[in-house]
Amino acid sequence: MKIQKYHHMRDYSNMKIGGRAKEFIIIEKKEEVVEVVKTREKIFLIGNGTNTLIPDKDMDISFVSLNKLDEIKDLGAGRVYVEAGLHFDKLVEFTGVNNYSGLENLAGIPGSVGGLIYMNGGAYGSEIFDYIEEIEIVDENHEIRKVKKSDMHVTYRKTEIQQKKWIVLSAIFKFGKGFDKERVEDLKERRESRHPLSMPNLGSTFKNPEGHFSAKLIIAAGIQGDKVGDMQISNIHPNFLENLGNARYSDVIEIIKLVKEKVKLDSGIELEEEIVIIED
Repeated sequence: MKIQKYHHMRDYSNMKIGGRAKEFIIIEKKEEVVEVVKTREKIFLIGNGTNTLIPDKDMDISFVSLNKLDEIKDLGAGRVYVEAGLHFDKLVEFTGVNNYSGLENLAGIPGSVGGLIYMNGGAYGSEIFDYIEEIEIVDENHEIRKVKKSDMHVTYRKTEIQQKKWIVLSAIFKFGKGFDKERVEDLKERRESRHPLSMPNLGSTFKNPEGHFSAKLIIAAGIQGDKVGDMQISNIHPNFLENLGNARYSDVIEIIKLVKEKVKLDSGIELEEEIVIIED
């Protein structure tokens, strides 16, 4: 493993907000994760920083990166072994090359495979756990073990992984045949045209309440385009928050509070964050 002391985390956040970490640890072998969790009190697993809000101050936290764990291997019969640090786009590309079907609706979602597994990421009615057979984790007892999907509790944007603070090392996926290239290209075009990808952001900020879309609730509350400091509710997609240049962690927290209050007042619905917020 590689350890960098007092590391600046701003560049590891897609929102371009973040202070200095106690240390930044790059894992090179999965067994090293066990050593890290046994010897540190405060650790945070940072993927590609696409959905994580990091405080803009000095932090007594050891940030851990698994990006070097990026092996992908075809096991045959539609089964694919994937390590957690692999960028999700690479997995979608792999399914295309091998004519495997399943992840098309998720194409274009930023982040690592492990990050999407952690939160059961999804889009357009599909979730990543729809195609997982088992995962390999470091569990709450600091042991590496495998868990079948059938033995796990998984719901919309929530998993047992979060509740028990497991660390995902790898997964085995099971795909069908018949990659839909046109679907992937269509969804990528939609994301590029309907999401503010040119601005620093953390993707969808709020989960969609059952039977509703957060974006529509925000529009109905009349707050699309509102700002707090240099943080703005996007005019392109209101479930995205954009850093206009010099936004602070506190700006993000305040605008999240604003959105939740206004939507609750207008519709009676309480929004829940989809992004991960590291407490200040």
